[in-house]
Amino acid sequence: MKIIKSINTLNKQVDFKANVGFVPTMGALHKGHLSLIDSSKKKCKKTLVSIFVNPSQFNKKSDYKKYPKKLINDLNILRKKKIDYVFIPKINEIYKDKNSMKIKISSKDKILCAKYRIGHFEGVLAVINKLLTLVKAKYMFLGNKDYQQIYLIKKFIKNKFKIKIVSCKTIRDDNSLAYSSRNFNLSKSELNKASLLPKKLNFIFKQIKKNIKNSKKINMIKKQFSNLGIKIEYLEIRNKFDLSKKYNKKNFKIFVAFYINNVRLIDNF
Repeated sequence: MKIIKSINTLNKQVDFKANVGFVPTMGALHKGHLSLIDSSKKKCKKTLVSIFVNPSQFNKKSDYKKYPKKLINDLNILRKKKIDYVFIPKINEIYKDKNSMKIKISSKDKILCAKYRIGHFEGVLAVINKLLTLVKAKYMFLGNKDYQQIYLIKKFIKNKFKIKIVSCKTIRDDNSLAYSSRNFNLSKSELNKASLLPKKLNFIFKQIKKNIKNSKKINMIKKQFSNLGIKIEYLEIRNKFDLSKKYNKKNFKIFVAFYINNVRLIDNF
């Protein structure tokens, strides 16, 4: 496994003419990341994983500081997975040209997480833009837990980069909770409590599949879970293809963001 810490070294050591798969991460690796890596290894000859905790996608400095950083553990995990390359760029290299990092999203896209995390996706897209100018891979592997993020990245890179995005299924623990790096900030009892919501939403998802009128049951959940100490930031049903509110039982998706002890988690069904 080659650990690359500079853009200069990246250009020297990686042959992007080969079939290279790219898995961008912010570290604190979990089973969700490992499934992306497995998908890349199956599809591509070489796999490159980046680890970069991007400050511009945090709309609160306190959230950035609390984000779990486990670099030594991450590298040990990647060695065991026999990854070909790990790219760990420095902040000053990524943000060297500040003008290229100024990305805007349209007002109609300022929904769901973009509505509540001001500037978040602008920060995500800025770094993706920078990384894809450096990492000229054939495929990029992203997890469906971050569904809105994938939607916006696809929209942003269209006609801009040749790379193809491979969307991979959300990986969940035995309690139905989606794996997330933020889960490291929760205790076992808090993780158990957090798992109650995805279980309920999965149940309602199946009911809506049978009858779209069951979508009205979503409105009762917010109050029900606030009594359990789960603060729901948003809970919406949208069209999975364009994220509009025009949906039917064949194309709907449930989106949620919620807090457990000030730790923000997202999910979709």
